Amino acid sequence: MGKEPLLQKVRIQEDIESDKKTHVNGGDDEGPITFVLLLTTLTALWGSFSYGTAAGFTSPAQTGMMEGLNLSLAEFSFFGSVLTIGGLVGAALSGRFADLFGRRGAMWVSNSFCMVGWLMIAFAQATWSLDIGRFLLGVASGVTSYVVPVYIVEIAPKRVRGTFSAVSTLVMCASISSSFLVGSVVSWQNLALLSTVPCVLEFAGLLFIPESPRWLSRNGRVKESEVALQRLRGKNTDITKEAAEIKKYMENLQESKEDGFLELFKPRYSRAVTVGIGLLVLQQLGGLSGYTFYLSSIFRKSGFPNNVGVTIATVVQSTMSVFGVIIVDKFGRRPLLMVATGMMCLGSFITGLSFLFQSCALLENYTSILTFVGVLVFLTSITIGIGGIPWVIVSEMTPMNIKGSSGTLCNITSWSSNWFVAYTFNFLFQWSSSGVFFIYSMISGVGILFVMKMVPETRGRSLEGIQADITR
Repeated sequence: MGKEPLLQKVRIQEDIESDKKTHVNGGDDEGPITFVLLLTTLTALWGSFSYGTAAGFTSPAQTGMMEGLNLSLAEFSFFGSVLTIGGLVGAALSGRFADLFGRRGAMWVSNSFCMVGWLMIAFAQATWSLDIGRFLLGVASGVTSYVVPVYIVEIAPKRVRGTFSAVSTLVMCASISSSFLVGSVVSWQNLALLSTVPCVLEFAGLLFIPESPRWLSRNGRVKESEVALQRLRGKNTDITKEAAEIKKYMENLQESKEDGFLELFKPRYSRAVTVGIGLLVLQQLGGLSGYTFYLSSIFRKSGFPNNVGVTIATVVQSTMSVFGVIIVDKFGRRPLLMVATGMMCLGSFITGLSFLFQSCALLENYTSILTFVGVLVFLTSITIGIGGIPWVIVSEMTPMNIKGSSGTLCNITSWSSNWFVAYTFNFLFQWSSSGVFFIYSMISGVGILFVMKMVPETRGRSLEGIQADITR
């Protein structure tokens, strides 16, 4: 029994050797980018769009909701924060849902929660309806934040896997921006109703898209897995090699029923779990929620015009998201993460320096501009790498037999860190407007060393090859 994991790894490694050789020789063609693949990815991305609209809803809706429903600031603040509470619940359930119901099935569940949540908010006449609706949106977001990147990684050809996954960050930016823009011209009830449109489009797409071939194979449904893979790659594409690789890998994994939560703490999985949790903690504790949720407060404190700052920041984020999509499969995950983490460190340092100058009455005419530059550098780091790549790497590295447990742990870690930063930012900002950003900068500096030491490159490799190497 003690030798079984070693023998399993040897067999998996032997099975993927031919893939490595073929890749080196340039003959590994997984077929064209098909209509079914594009439809499947678009359908999954509607879930990410819904997540973004939920995150961006409170800012344009605050005044209308507080006046129309006579809400106190405390009541509205609870309404806004309950999304994170729901997100933690969804995060705890996400891995189990994805394993039990499949990736497509988990998106069905998420879509249902999202639709009900928006309708409860749109027709709310009391705070309890608002809060329950917002909580359901949080549950949907918690499930979506794990299932969508996993699904896209598992269906996309390896040569464009990073690009397809990086589109999620672009979609998130677009959805938050659309909430700001639409919410400025329509009532909060109509904004909630319009937010159901992505849910409807996702629902329609889920009727036609295939399940993840890897999930099907993992659950012994090999024929269905081959049918799904053929649909994704095109009817004229030879899927024999890819299907055989998936089948052999899953058969070897079946021999060791290592799918419990405690299995995550075995030495062979330590690197995969450590890298996943480390990147997501870096993403959040580096200040992401502080900048995202309190951007207006940062600009007002610095003296920079809020509307101008938010508008320019939105445009820059959207533009750089497109740039990130283009370069992620050209330069690789690891180099982009190192650059993005360095920019996080620099952006927070510049922002902290600007507030330090302000408190010391130095360069008073330039502190607001310096703050604006620091914020833009930080937000650029999010859109080109640190916002989306950590989830791509988590999805690529985690072996199928622990993906549910590991995904749940990583998702809970991400949402917990998100809540912690969002909750503590105002206290820290009040304590020291410069100190909070220097703290974020130091955490990002440690993150640079973490990426250099721990994070592997996964660009252009099969999932089976990546996962076999990471569990050596």
